[in-house]
Amino acid sequence: MTGSATNGPEETAVNGPGRTSANSPGQASFAALREQLHEAATAFADGPGALEGILLGMVDDVDRAVREPLEIFPVCHHSPASALAMARRLREKQPKVVYLELCEDMAPLLDELRNCRLPVAVQAFASDVDGFPAEWAPLSVVAPITEASAEYQAIAYALDTPGVELVLVDRSSDHVFQWDSRHGQRTPQEPPAPADGVPEPEAALHGEAVGVEIGDLRPRFAELEEHLLRHGKVRHWSEWWHQYVEVPLGDSDHEAYRQVMFLVGSLFRRLAPGDGDRVRVDEDRERYMWTRIREHLAAGGADPEDCLYVCGAFHAASRVEEFGVAGSGPFTISPRSATTWQHGLIPSSHAAIEAQFGLASGSVSIAATQWAKNLKRTRVQPYRLAGQDGAKKPRATRKAAPAVTAPPPEAAEDRLSGFLRRPPVLDTLDEAELLGWSVDIVRAARRSGYLASTADAIAVFETSILLAGMRDRAKPTPYDFQDSAVTCIEKDSVPGRRDVRRLVEIMMGGDRIGRVGYDALPPLARDVHDRLAPLELKLQQRGVQRALLDLSSRPELGACSDVLWMLRRLLPHGAARPIMGERKLGERSIQESWDLALGTHQRALIELGYEGVSIEQVLEQRLRRDAYGPRATTAVVLAAVEDATLYLGSRRLSDELGARALEVLAAERTVDGAPEVLRRVRGLLAYYRTAEPVLPPWVESFVKAGYAHYCTLLPTAFTDEDATVGQVAAMLGFLFSMESLALSLGCDRAQLELAVAQSRPTDPERTALLWAAQVQLGALSRAELRERCGELLANPMVVPAYPRYLSGFVHALVPVPGLADVVVEAVSNAFGRLPDPVLLPWLPSLITTLRAGAADLAPLLIREAGRIFPARLTALDAWVPPWREVPEAGAPDGGRTGAAGGGSRGAALLFAHPGTLDAVAELLGCDGTWAAAGDGPAGPVGAVLTARHPDTAIAWESLLTGA
Repeated sequence: MTGSATNGPEETAVNGPGRTSANSPGQASFAALREQLHEAATAFADGPGALEGILLGMVDDVDRAVREPLEIFPVCHHSPASALAMARRLREKQPKVVYLELCEDMAPLLDELRNCRLPVAVQAFASDVDGFPAEWAPLSVVAPITEASAEYQAIAYALDTPGVELVLVDRSSDHVFQWDSRHGQRTPQEPPAPADGVPEPEAALHGEAVGVEIGDLRPRFAELEEHLLRHGKVRHWSEWWHQYVEVPLGDSDHEAYRQVMFLVGSLFRRLAPGDGDRVRVDEDRERYMWTRIREHLAAGGADPEDCLYVCGAFHAASRVEEFGVAGSGPFTISPRSATTWQHGLIPSSHAAIEAQFGLASGSVSIAATQWAKNLKRTRVQPYRLAGQDGAKKPRATRKAAPAVTAPPPEAAEDRLSGFLRRPPVLDTLDEAELLGWSVDIVRAARRSGYLASTADAIAVFETSILLAGMRDRAKPTPYDFQDSAVTCIEKDSVPGRRDVRRLVEIMMGGDRIGRVGYDALPPLARDVHDRLAPLELKLQQRGVQRALLDLSSRPELGACSDVLWMLRRLLPHGAARPIMGERKLGERSIQESWDLALGTHQRALIELGYEGVSIEQVLEQRLRRDAYGPRATTAVVLAAVEDATLYLGSRRLSDELGARALEVLAAERTVDGAPEVLRRVRGLLAYYRTAEPVLPPWVESFVKAGYAHYCTLLPTAFTDEDATVGQVAAMLGFLFSMESLALSLGCDRAQLELAVAQSRPTDPERTALLWAAQVQLGALSRAELRERCGELLANPMVVPAYPRYLSGFVHALVPVPGLADVVVEAVSNAFGRLPDPVLLPWLPSLITTLRAGAADLAPLLIREAGRIFPARLTALDAWVPPWREVPEAGAPDGGRTGAAGGGSRGAALLFAHPGTLDAVAELLGCDGTWAAAGDGPAGPVGAVLTARHPDTAIAWESLLTGA
């Protein structure tokens, strides 16, 4: 493998890939540097060897890249020095073709950057994959772009300069996943975690996308990075790069910049670990890009002297055979898969870039601040897309500056020797800047709840100077100041949401969050904004906005309400959150209040646009996907039916999904989703019975199939250890609540009776549930059920398990809610009959059992207990429980004599207040008086009616006898 650390000195004499011979034209340019490195290798390694091979090989890489006829511009991602050098070089050379290391299928979107506020990310998205593992879906690739990046300078120059062509030459988004070494084995790895954590939610703006950037320049050799950090006296790689590369390159000329970046890229490439898959992908990318460049040069006839190739410094030091416009290595680009890719722009942020690419927290914000300082110091005019948010108005058209002819390749001057021998420039202390930082951080800390004072500002100022001196630099860097602020201000705890480290990052530039403009949004997102326009809100603004909808006085807002409820169903939590109002089957609110954060969740709204042209279409697709997915259950399909009715109002889709629910139910062999099925079916039945003249055919078929299905599974479920008592209770609830409808549709009740008779549970909870089912079917009376409960309390061996019986009775309220009084009686008897030594030990078990298994049914028991027990404490002593009352005997069954003669208890209220009956009798024209006790006839009082009105009896007699 090329680039390993075992290359010997003999390699310098071989004309292999990436090598130059001793007689090559470029040797003279770097002869002095080669001699110096040879002497250094001999001194440090006690003779030439592997070290010399690496050092001289690095010079060969620089020499080869410098001599390439097509000018290569090496960059590092989000580097202000690279962006500054790029802007300066573009104004000097004025190239006619710019080759850019970026996914070639993202080219059509770059012009839309002028409608956005940076940072944003160019995204390729695929929800339906064809040719990749299904578990990878959805596929997403993003390329973040910031204003302080060299790629943005190249894009802005090419798009706004007439006659300039921008060509993206990197692999397509499809090839990103084709070349993934995990293809067909496991899902893609998670993006790397940031060095210092991610304190802000904006770090998730890219979601689970695979990040692609220009110039991912970082050591792949862990020992090398550790060595650089230790000897550089810095904490992380971003700080090392800022101190030892970024700042020195800020004032260097073009050739020195190029050669230094070539050298750094070659160093990291030759000291890369032996990760064969990663090296293979890197080399294939380089072959891909040079192949595309040669194809474009051959097709367009452009002169390489008029072109510029912008790529990462790591790839600029490539040694593949395809390197250069004269490369000869054959490379076949594989065709793309059948996956359909959607492209768009999504908002990005500094925190999102840092989180995705493993950079130190705040490093991108510090780079943006450094970029602004470099522009002010050097007076370089950067490129910016015309019409972009915050851009100045374009000036009058001027003649293009004459192109500066690049020197011949063989005349390249050695700038590395002088740059490497030059001592580091010690910047003088800028006391005004440091003092301003110290005052600002104290002010920000006080606003965040810290007890900071002027003394803390002085301490931060002095500590920054001392810390920078300990690290061998006269001017404190932002990282020195950040460490000093944390040391001097942050105490034992963080009083607010942000710590001091985060406050410094915000003060240094903050987490700038991009925004995609209206014209760059996909059709679905624009349609959402247009339909919500009557709300008169700035929906693209970040943060939460309150929307008030008075649907009674402004019926036209009903369309906005429909959109908001669908967005709540499709977008993440918090994008559209209802504060007041609800939408259920058959219910619509007349007033609604919403908290909207569509600007904060712009990425999610944009990704909806990849799935369809309207939110109704996307919602229908997702409902179908849920219903026809491989893991679809009956409850999931019924939920899709409910959502189709609730949000879309589509009878066609509801009927289709209902038929699908019937298919899924017939294929299920478990009762895991029985509680959810029961709840969904009850709600849909209640809605269709009130909103439709007749039940849909699929509902009738579902009730019939469900009745037979659950009758078949009932005996097994009673003894199945995997089935919970709640699931069995839900099955019985379906059977009993749907019984009347099922019988009217042709089902046989004997099937349910046989299923209950065949059930043989051994668990106490399920035994109690079976007793409740027998009571509902009439196989067991309430008196017998009370006797069984009494026997349980009387048996000392069963008393410890009595709470579980009570749990089963509570679950039985789902199929048999009329047993609430029996359950209250069972609990009351336990508290009344059991002695304290027995009651107190299992009381915690009773509470935990009821809380764990029947918490949602507790309100029903509480209401029933409130109805039975006295409302006042004074009445409790004289109160007799209803189940202990002895019914009065000997009272006549009917007639008005019951008031005095002790008639039935049901008529006591009527005889106590006869005025109501007298009014009804007067209204009907009946005459009569109330009889005293004992004055009534000996026979049945009801027979008086037949004597008073004989016509009815005569008619019945003629009908029965046929006379």
